[in-house]
Amino acid sequence: MGWPFIGETISFFKPHRSDSIGTFLQQRVSRYGKVFMSNLCGGKAIVSCDQELNMFILQNEGKLFTSDYPKAMHDILGEYSLLLATGEIHRKLKNVIISFINLTKSKPEFLLCAENFSISMLESWKNYREIEFHKEVKMFTLSVMVNQLLSIKPEDPARFYVLQDFLSYMKGFVSLPIPLPGTAYTNAIKARKRLSARVMGMIKQREHEEQEMKKGLREEDFLDVIMSNEDLNYEEKVSIVLDILLGGFETSATLLSLVVYFLAKSPSLLQKIKGEHEAIRAKKGDGELLNLEDYRKMEFTQCVMSEALRCGNIVKTVHRKAIHDIKFKAEYVIPKGWKVFPIFTAVHLDPSLHENPYEFNPMRWTDKGNMSKKTTAFGGGVRVCPGGELGKLQIAFFLHHLVLSYRWKIKSDEMPIAHPYVEFKRSMLLEIVPTS
Repeated sequence: MGWPFIGETISFFKPHRSDSIGTFLQQRVSRYGKVFMSNLCGGKAIVSCDQELNMFILQNEGKLFTSDYPKAMHDILGEYSLLLATGEIHRKLKNVIISFINLTKSKPEFLLCAENFSISMLESWKNYREIEFHKEVKMFTLSVMVNQLLSIKPEDPARFYVLQDFLSYMKGFVSLPIPLPGTAYTNAIKARKRLSARVMGMIKQREHEEQEMKKGLREEDFLDVIMSNEDLNYEEKVSIVLDILLGGFETSATLLSLVVYFLAKSPSLLQKIKGEHEAIRAKKGDGELLNLEDYRKMEFTQCVMSEALRCGNIVKTVHRKAIHDIKFKAEYVIPKGWKVFPIFTAVHLDPSLHENPYEFNPMRWTDKGNMSKKTTAFGGGVRVCPGGELGKLQIAFFLHHLVLSYRWKIKSDEMPIAHPYVEFKRSMLLEIVPTS
């Protein structure tokens, strides 16, 4: 159980390659099996690397288990974050976010925005031989989201400040809650306040515009939809905007970087995905933009994205707590009040579920129905991530132009690292060469 209070928390969260389960879990699973006890985040905990128990935990959210994130995340995210909210508040907030996703997916403007921003970014690289890919695509995915949500244009300097604040925000999630100047925790609290103030300022300005009858001078965006929802208070409206931005830019950028990383290590797969996109481009007119029908034809691209999620593990685990004493099968009893950590990475890399689990093999996803039962890249149950398909759509459009415009190489020691959020050892520094 480790040291008093701290327990094994530091070892559990120690950074490791995201395409592995890390030394801590390897040692514990080898010694105790796929389900074991520990002392994590200030309390007694059950750690599950078992697929069946993980699905049981996810499917019984709100009945047998509840969300239980550390104090630092509560302080940084605020009480109305979708990640932390429970019960009726969680349902209300999630419904608003799902309506944003459904509305955005059906808008031709979203496809146009994602593709034009992709082309513009790739064009800006043409005089460079090296680029920090992960940093660049964070700006790409954030630009798409702030444009669709808040009507912030690419030339607006606000885009850069929002990105910097979100990066500080992320680092605070896994920090110790030490309220001293300069700590990751304090910087994240400040970043959240700045982001909240920016969004609140936009809401107040738009309310003033409505009173002055100036609303018709600009196109309606989703912030207008959120503002028109009378069931939400100001804090809930701000929190929804920040949740959509965080989920929409960070996870999409990480998945895009993981795809490019794995393709760089697999030249034959890169050639195969390039062939798929050449076939799509061959049937389109010069400069003609992509549409949803083209996206549906990107079958191998879909397999590549799904396999990158399985191998790269954007989300390692979630934090839950048992509401009651819980019996699972005959052998496990989870006491009331104990923390519970279902480890997604362990299931994704389980050799009893996946043949050669550490091999990047998109073809295993040709049987998508079967693979979907053995992976939880987007979580599960009532807290399943609602924006997965929206993220894949913009990534596929970016990949279309990337594979047709450039060849690339990664540094030999590059690797994705779980902090537990995924970063890259060298920020995915790519050597790029334009295709002829």
